[in-house]
Amino acid sequence: MSEDNQQKSGYSVQEVLKKQDLTTPIYGLFSLAVLYTLYLAHEILLPIILALLLSMLLAPLVGKAERRLKVPRALSALVLMLMVIALIASVSYGIVKPLSEWADRAPNAIERIFTGESEMERQMDRFSDTAQQIEEEMDDVSEEDRPQPVVLQQESWQSQALERAQQTVFGLALALALTYFLLVSGDMLVKNLAMQMRRRRRQIFLRIVRSGQEQVARYLAVITTTNLSIGILTGLVAWGVGLPTPVLWGLVATLSRFIPYIGVILGVALLTVVSVATFDELWKIAIVPGSFMVMTSIVGFFIEPYIHGMRLAVNPVIIFVSIFFWGWLWGPVGVLLAVPLMTVIMVVVSHIPKLQPLSRVLRK
Repeated sequence: MSEDNQQKSGYSVQEVLKKQDLTTPIYGLFSLAVLYTLYLAHEILLPIILALLLSMLLAPLVGKAERRLKVPRALSALVLMLMVIALIASVSYGIVKPLSEWADRAPNAIERIFTGESEMERQMDRFSDTAQQIEEEMDDVSEEDRPQPVVLQQESWQSQALERAQQTVFGLALALALTYFLLVSGDMLVKNLAMQMRRRRRQIFLRIVRSGQEQVARYLAVITTTNLSIGILTGLVAWGVGLPTPVLWGLVATLSRFIPYIGVILGVALLTVVSVATFDELWKIAIVPGSFMVMTSIVGFFIEPYIHGMRLAVNPVIIFVSIFFWGWLWGPVGVLLAVPLMTVIMVVVSHIPKLQPLSRVLRK
């Protein structure tokens, strides 16, 4: 570039290079700001994301009711939301009491598994002897020299769980309310937003929305149906073998399958611990976790791929990283949302030309 051209443009070579050198730090700071915002605003973002995913699952039903049966969207959406609320309420009512009872029994059950009753009694005897020795030594200390006891006020796990449950109910209520409005007016919002874009970007945006709805709705419908089926069958097996609170273990089997790979391992481990803590016979111990593992293997290897058809193939390493990342950022809810969010991300990057290389990297 000549000096005249540099003067005309108003920028020197050094200034251009400095601007280019600032690009990477700015992107890095922007990424950190996004992560901090996602973490800080999780109480608002999680209900919104849950509402978007739930509306994608239910939107096809609302659309079919409007086109074929001429049912207004407001009425069909209201009926669907009432059914969802009834399902959540019935499941919650059936598992709150059993979950509380198992939480109280958990320490004794784990102690029985790893140490046995006799070992626990020996440890308690040692603890009693040590406490008696300390008390005798403290008697020799004068009253004024005795240190004043410090009592730490700690909340019980019941109060902490109650506080957490209240936050969960509030967030779930927000998500369900937003889901209703998305089912009624979501399509109009998307059309109005698309009209504000240029034609090329409008086409890309509409393709992303349609493909995202299709992919996420198909994924959630298939995975929810199969997981509920496995959960119901696992609960029936637990009831048949005599495992207490079979509804709770059916729900555990259902939720664990929403987490690829890791969830199945955790589900089998938890069912095994509960069976060992409950039964003495080996066949009774093995039947519930074994049945869950067999059903999961059959569904995962044969039924789900056949129903999915052309599945959104994502590299397993990316799935693991996604589970760890969203779990670190948002906790257990983030773990459950990791795969649906990864599905949405794959749809977005596959439809944007500049992100095609990233799409090829993320695929198998």
